[in-house]
Amino acid sequence: MKTSLFTFLMTASAVALLAQRPGSPGGFGPFGGRGLAIAGMGPGETITGAPYSAIQVVQAQTAFADGNRISNKHQTQVYRDSQGRIRTEETVTPPADSGKAPFTMITIVDPVAGTRTVLNSSDMTATQATFNGGRHPRGDGPPPNAPARANGPQRTKTSLGSQSINGVAATGTQTTEVIPAGAIGNAQPITITRTVWISDALKVPVQIKSSDPRFGTMDMELTNITTSEPSASLFVTPAGYTVKQVGQGGGPGGQLRPGMQGRARAGGPPRD
Repeated sequence: MKTSLFTFLMTASAVALLAQRPGSPGGFGPFGGRGLAIAGMGPGETITGAPYSAIQVVQAQTAFADGNRISNKHQTQVYRDSQGRIRTEETVTPPADSGKAPFTMITIVDPVAGTRTVLNSSDMTATQATFNGGRHPRGDGPPPNAPARANGPQRTKTSLGSQSINGVAATGTQTTEVIPAGAIGNAQPITITRTVWISDALKVPVQIKSSDPRFGTMDMELTNITTSEPSASLFVTPAGYTVKQVGQGGGPGGQLRPGMQGRARAGGPPRD
């Protein structure tokens, strides 16, 4: 599960660009609301009684008019136990000329204790913050009954029924958003699509495909899904780590690491 630091940062940048701010013209982000809602932690209700582990793969691709192309792939191991505690882990490989060895970055979200902890194997530190419960304000756009803005984006949602995705039953929805010509200075309408398949049992997205001509495509998929209970040892700080308390971190997906605010975060079912 190794990834270069360059790829890691490029993926973060792509997610930050695609995660539209509340009320911004035309953009529900590639994975719902504010950016990347994937498999297990982040804004939303705590999901209990549905343990699993999986590999989360995010791929981003941007094509340019001259034929050039930027492609990035990011991979994370995800665990969730029956209490709703979440662990994600990834290997970060710094550039060869940095003189730094690869290290592991682990995030543990514990809704029972109300803490979010980031473990960094390079310096053996555990940075811990508290959060304000299992749900927090999101600001993903206007409320459902809010009147449509003049010349605003037109959004339609289509049910795709149910099918098996990577061995689990999932229900699919496709959302299409059309930004009218002139809404953001665009000469022609812009069509954005997002297809989400959510596991019926796990209540998390197992596959998301997003296409936005302004930024390119971004896909997420959960692979190697197992529904057995992960070891309880995965959700506690290991011996030998120095714990640093940093106060409140907002919600379960609150920020702990400077400069990492835009990176892909695992989350519950995406909201529109």
